[in-house]
Formats: sequence, structure tokens, C-alpha cells
Amino acid sequence: MAGLAGRLLTAAAGSRGRPGPGGLRSGPAVTVVPSRSETFTRSGPILPKPPKMPFGLLRVFTVVIPFLYIGTQISKNFAALLEEHDIFVPEDDDDDD
Repeated sequence: MAGLAGRLLTAAAGSRGRPGPGGLRSGPAVTVVPSRSETFTRSGPILPKPPKMPFGLLRVFTVVIPFLYIGTQISKNFAALLEEHDIFVPEDDDDDD
């Protein structure tokens, strides 16, 4: 049902002429992004599976670990800079009465 409504809206938007440099143009007024919302065709066969890109844990770790380390180093250096310029210095509370 939603696919039919989308096709009707696309057809209605594409059929209107719009003024351009050379007068009225009959090109599509809306950029259509292809999407796949159905799993079978009208004649009955099931569509093939879309291509799957493998995304293993090795790829995740090769991205996460270096950037986690870089972020830690930046945070540590920035905290040292703040403490050096007395912008943020934690107070030593000795309230052990």
C-alpha cells in the first residue's frame, strides 16, 4: 500500500512541468532514492537477497582501539593543561575528622 502511494506521488511530481531556462521542462521534480520494500515480484518469484557486506569483529577492533587510545591521550593532555593553568584544580579535602 505504501509502495503504491509512493509511486503515485512520484508520478504526479514527475508529470508536472516546471519553468526552467528553456521554458517548461517535463523532467522529474523530485529526486527519487531507490529502496526495496518488497520481497517478491508481481509475477511471483522471490527476489534474490541483497549483497551483504561482511563486518567482522576484527574490523571493529581495528577502528575502536586506536581511536579510543587517541581519545584517552587527548583527554589526559587537556586535563594536564587545565591543571597547569589553574583553570581546574581539584581541591584536596582532608575532612577525615
